[in-house]
Amino acid sequence: MRALVTGGTGLVGFNLTSYLYNEGHDLVITGHDAETKLSNFKGIYLQPSFIGLDWDRIGKVDVVFHQAAINDTTLLDKKEMFRANVDSSVELFKYSIENGCKKIVYASSTAVYGNEKAPYIENITKLNPLNPYAESKVELEKEAMKFAKEYPDIVFVGLRYCNIYGPGEQHKGKRATMIYQLAQQMLHGDPKIFFDGEQKRDYIYVKDVVKANIFAAKSKESCIVNCGTGKATSFNEIIKILNSILNLNRKPIYIKNPFPERYQSYTECDMKLAKEIINFTPDFDIFNGIKDYYESGYLVSNFR
Repeated sequence: MRALVTGGTGLVGFNLTSYLYNEGHDLVITGHDAETKLSNFKGIYLQPSFIGLDWDRIGKVDVVFHQAAINDTTLLDKKEMFRANVDSSVELFKYSIENGCKKIVYASSTAVYGNEKAPYIENITKLNPLNPYAESKVELEKEAMKFAKEYPDIVFVGLRYCNIYGPGEQHKGKRATMIYQLAQQMLHGDPKIFFDGEQKRDYIYVKDVVKANIFAAKSKESCIVNCGTGKATSFNEIIKILNSILNLNRKPIYIKNPFPERYQSYTECDMKLAKEIINFTPDFDIFNGIKDYYESGYLVSNFR
């Protein structure tokens, strides 16, 4: 299989590229060295960004895994967000179709649900984007659905990612998951979390996200499905798990939430549709995912 992975040096893209490359597939990726560096990669690596790609170097691909995006939810420049996340994606879809690609898997986000009540159900929960990033993902889904209707022989699968953690997020800084950030805090002292620590997130390990992409590429129908575990975990519980795995005994320090009106207190995905359409169920629960993350050497590798 010849595949194009956009955002191939990001969290999902890095792990997906590594998996596909180790499986012997012919790869073209986009990315840049400010993210996760790939070792011994001998495919085509296009830099510095997804925007302005050299289409001639890409050529024909069998599958597109579109992971590239501006994913900073604090960026309020809607024009720039849509240029990167929507307009460039449309150009990618057009090029891929024109060159015979039949399978396109693209990254969406559960941010499209905003503060709607969880668990999120794809065709029931209202879309309520709260920032330009989420708005761009709603628009991306609409554009992909237009293509899917116009080209019924081409399968488009959108994966609404929940909170992804794992090797390859170290470069993200404050955008890294709270699992990573709490681990950093706990190696040096007691961690700070918003009162009362019972806010919950549906965390999915990046290896399961890779699995979801692979299964999505085998789908026989176009769809948009959630990509989570279907089970939310509180920050208090995350600290307990990290204490166990890191052999620590830290206690949470509770602080006031400075923006309660914009804060999601509970995220969780209903995963029935993903199981039904692309046959995806995650392999890792939260404890075993964090344990595997730690054993990879990435969870604490940057600490001194």
